Amino acid sequence: MVTHVERSFRGISERLVIRYLTNLGGEQVAEDTVVGDDWTATFSSERVGIGPSLQLTEVTIVFEGDDDTLEPLVERFAQKAMRAGG
Repeated sequence: MVTHVERSFRGISERLVIRYLTNLGGEQVAEDTVVGDDWTATFSSERVGIGPSLQLTEVTIVFEGDDDTLEPLVERFAQKAMRAGG
């Protein structure tokens, strides 16, 4: 059974998303997609307003795979992303 987990991260670039996902065992197969053993991550980004004058990049990632694979993958990715920006 395939599970979908969607997470958003602020203050991180798409370049870092790709780097972190490939460091976690994935391979970039398209501009917005990284595939690993038993998982796929597809991402997009947009600028979001924080307060009246500040904007940050927000990257939304959709992870797909089985529960046993996704839970540790998403957790490890989130730890890396938190150190990067938020």
